[in-house]
Amino acid sequence: MQLKVRPAEDCHYDLVSLGEVMLRLDPGEGRIRTTRQFRAWEGGGEYNVARGLRKCFGMRTGVVTAFADNDVGRLVEDFILQGGVDTSLIRWVKYDGIGRTVRNGLNFTERGFGLRGAVGCSDRGLTAASQLKPEDIDWEHLFGKLGVRWLHTGGIFASLSATTPETVVAAVECAKKHGTIVSYDLNYRPSLWEGIGGKNKAQEVNRAIAKSVDVMIGNEEDFTACLGLEVEGVDENLGNIDVENFKRMIEKAVAEFPNFVATATTLREVHTATVNDWSAIVWYDGKFYESRSYPKLEIMDRVGGGDSFASGLIYGLLTTGDGQKAVDYGAAHGALAMTTPGDTSMATVKEVEKLMGGGGARVVR
Repeated sequence: MQLKVRPAEDCHYDLVSLGEVMLRLDPGEGRIRTTRQFRAWEGGGEYNVARGLRKCFGMRTGVVTAFADNDVGRLVEDFILQGGVDTSLIRWVKYDGIGRTVRNGLNFTERGFGLRGAVGCSDRGLTAASQLKPEDIDWEHLFGKLGVRWLHTGGIFASLSATTPETVVAAVECAKKHGTIVSYDLNYRPSLWEGIGGKNKAQEVNRAIAKSVDVMIGNEEDFTACLGLEVEGVDENLGNIDVENFKRMIEKAVAEFPNFVATATTLREVHTATVNDWSAIVWYDGKFYESRSYPKLEIMDRVGGGDSFASGLIYGLLTTGDGQKAVDYGAAHGALAMTTPGDTSMATVKEVEKLMGGGGARVVR
């Protein structure tokens, strides 16, 4: 079974993402606990996909999210505008002056180096996005009148509060009603699920949403924690990964969720924070496709690598319908995204296709 994508001319958007966008504050090469300055970026697991598809691949994208209407929210909006993602779907919530009832999310991020791993320290309680409810968005207008070819959302947004899973379900159900493809990145974050029921709640929510997903994305920890599907032969540090074990896990997933048309997984073995083995596999239309491998890939900033994989994968599926090209676009885009700072990709489609074709790092003049 192949994906049946709506024609571009019938839709206002190629892709819309649903999720929270935070202000990322980065101490650069230093530590959060000792820095005297931060570099500001925007970022969010679901949004990063829309941004990558727009900025690298030139597709028409928008983001459904919410901000407290203050200068921090407007700063993040400015970043989104710079990334070319449509902001007309953002819900603005009146700010109370000090954040008693509504705030904007902050994400402090250390890149890591060598034996010191990357660290994320989020400050996202009571955020406007976490308080989104199904009725806050006119889904019929978005999917029915405007038209969307692809909806992307994920487990980060679904884990933010009691209402965000309901909001995901409302969006997914309306999207499916109007023929929109739905992708979902499990993106398991223990710190987010811990406050609302832990792994049991994560599995309850994600397994319910999974029944309506066309393209499921996640790594080994995601599939285990969120869907209860074990990967054989993976140690507690998620090392020594065998591709065949992944294939068996994905076969279990598509047997349990026959609605999955495609399932994608990145394969990362961490030697140090700055040296990883990187590749990906995709199951699509009944076949497995493996990307080119990127052994000993040198990492500048690993945060957002999986999101850039997802945007490359979606681009490949939207434009070619070819599983091999899709996984190659995803793996190459994710690899390039991790060579630059920030959550989002700075790559061009020309650079992605050069890397897919075996191009190296020789100077370009």
